Amino acid sequence: MEKKFTGAGEAQDRLPRVLNLTDIISIVVGGVIGSGIFLVPAKIALEVKSPLLMLLVWVVGGFLSFLGALTFAELGAAMPEAGGMYVYLREAYGPLLSFLFGWTLFLVIDSGAIATLAVAFSANYLPYFFKLTPLMSKIIAVLFILFLAAVNYVGVRWGANLQNLLTLIKVGAIAGICGVIFIFGHGQVKNFFEPQPGKFSFDLVSTFGVAMVATFWAYKGWESATYSAGEVKKPGRNMPLGLLFGLSIVIGLYLLANLAYLYVLPAPVVAATPRVAAEAMKVAVGPLGASIISFVILFSIMGAANQNLICSPRVYFAMSRDGLFFKNIARVHPRFLTPHISIIFISIWSIILSLSGTFEQLFTYVVFGQWLFFGLTGAAVFVLRKKRPDLPRPYRTWGYPFTPAIFVLAAFLISVNSLVKEFWNSLAGLGIILLGLPAYFYWKGKQGRASLSK
Repeated sequence: MEKKFTGAGEAQDRLPRVLNLTDIISIVVGGVIGSGIFLVPAKIALEVKSPLLMLLVWVVGGFLSFLGALTFAELGAAMPEAGGMYVYLREAYGPLLSFLFGWTLFLVIDSGAIATLAVAFSANYLPYFFKLTPLMSKIIAVLFILFLAAVNYVGVRWGANLQNLLTLIKVGAIAGICGVIFIFGHGQVKNFFEPQPGKFSFDLVSTFGVAMVATFWAYKGWESATYSAGEVKKPGRNMPLGLLFGLSIVIGLYLLANLAYLYVLPAPVVAATPRVAAEAMKVAVGPLGASIISFVILFSIMGAANQNLICSPRVYFAMSRDGLFFKNIARVHPRFLTPHISIIFISIWSIILSLSGTFEQLFTYVVFGQWLFFGLTGAAVFVLRKKRPDLPRPYRTWGYPFTPAIFVLAAFLISVNSLVKEFWNSLAGLGIILLGLPAYFYWKGKQGRASLSK
């Protein structure tokens, strides 16, 4: 049963269940598809060289992400509470590990993502249409965050409606761009096959693994839908279906986009073109193509940022309800029925990061820890089947135990790869995570003192 807290004379009711299946699909699709599909293909082509291997990287990355969604879907259906991964880690391993996840999510992962997207919107893509000074770009980045915070403050339904609109525009635009490239691009089918993959070797496996890391970054974001599980109608049905349908749409769009790029651009050209989508559109329709891509990316970035502001405040809300974060963050707005203090809190910190210019470096630090938490959450399926057989499980992971085992192995391999390839960054990330220990013991101590005073 969920706890209820009272603060400042305001009753803390549970968040209302207003999100439907379409909303969850939009949260997944809109949150996953940011700018990755427009930029990442060049990095993958640079690593693997062959178009067949490029496509295989996207297929394998999508497959492993799908296994993760199948795994998380069981947890989301069994424990449909605000907080998602935080709740699953808490129930499987106890409050310390779950707190460290929520701490890192707030301090760097989601706040850094919001800051990154806001700056990309104002400094990288909006200047394509309007000439902006550095100061104007910073002001627009702040306004970007404040706008999305305001929408989500006045109701999760408002945030979900905005997400649905942005996702519809994004999906339609990507499909339309691919159609334009295929129709007007005058490409060559041989681009799908040449150059051929080299002979199987350790080096080939290594480069394929490096390319896989890039696709995981492009696929990341589907797990955030679980943070809002406490507001989902019929969560035992809609959470699993939303995760699986949403990620299936993403995989389909990613493969379609890569086929379109390769149709008009040979793999070596893709590898040498950082903004591959803009170049493919330029080949198809001329200089207008770059403008179209920049316009679409603006909507894509806004959808990804909005997903963070719909979902991540629910984690800090859940932490506060457990007594492990600032007390007022557990408050529910009496009229809008949103975790309004939590939304304000993450928005202010994201603005500070966007203005500081340190968010990109911070973001690189936590890749190691982020995937470690992913692997531990996947493993929670095994732990909780033993530890909590009493949990209702309206959905059970397809292919258990192989499905979660493969996902957990993949997540830990990515963590190890990050540790080996970016040792000092990973060490710094571990330091950021461990900074949460004093905070955890502070709030745990407050809990103990509160219990003794009763």
